[in-house]
Amino acid sequence: MSTSSGVLARFSLKGKTAVVTGGARGLGLEMMRALAECGASVACVDLLAEMGAQACMDIEEEYKVKATSWACDVTSYEEVQILFGQIAERHGSIDVLVTAAGIVKNVKAEEHNPQDFARIMNVNVNGSFFCCQAAANHMMKQKTGGSMILIASMSAHIVNKPQPQCSYNASKAAVVHLAKSLACEWAPHKIRVNTVSPGYMATALTKQVIADRGAEGAAMKSSWEESTPMGRMGDPHELQGSIVYLASEASSFVTGTDLVVDGGYLAW
Repeated sequence: MSTSSGVLARFSLKGKTAVVTGGARGLGLEMMRALAECGASVACVDLLAEMGAQACMDIEEEYKVKATSWACDVTSYEEVQILFGQIAERHGSIDVLVTAAGIVKNVKAEEHNPQDFARIMNVNVNGSFFCCQAAANHMMKQKTGGSMILIASMSAHIVNKPQPQCSYNASKAAVVHLAKSLACEWAPHKIRVNTVSPGYMATALTKQVIADRGAEGAAMKSSWEESTPMGRMGDPHELQGSIVYLASEASSFVTGTDLVVDGGYLAW
């Protein structure tokens, strides 16, 4: 627990190491940049090795912190265990974990094949758990505590429209409750576990998907915006403050909660 009397000081992450899965692009990259800006050294975990390496080079140049890139399949328990040991050795500690690696498939439930369903669950749920477990073991060994932020989705709470995505929705609901369970189990070790549930975010990938679908994509975007009280999609950088808050001592008494960043979507 922080003993600092200054609010801004409690948002500092200097001397901390943050591991971000799915950090090579999109929301994961925005989160990693925010952590680095606040002083954390960062470890980017992503199968997109070249993109991850470039992102780390850019972060080191801009924020003057240590940034390393690691390729890993988060659905492999063995790979994850080895990886976190290597990160701890290279950086000296593991203090923050952000699990932003995730996949989605828009398909009608009656047409969803079992292989795709299992893959989505493996990446979004199993992958998150494997990384949390590995990070927790290092945090317990360090006796320093830590903060874990699992990236869920407003889809954990509602059924998206018009796109069908039952497997993704179910996986994100599982992530929210997984985090609550881990928060309760690991609180005695001073490890906090929370989730962030974004709404519709205008990432480069989402913009491309909308553009590729032509009129259908434009109609889908309009539907999303009309269902959001703020009348627009979020910008990826609008998640940065939430991540820094939960990663830092500014949220030292916050655990087991889900922070929704959706422009009011769930309020309707």
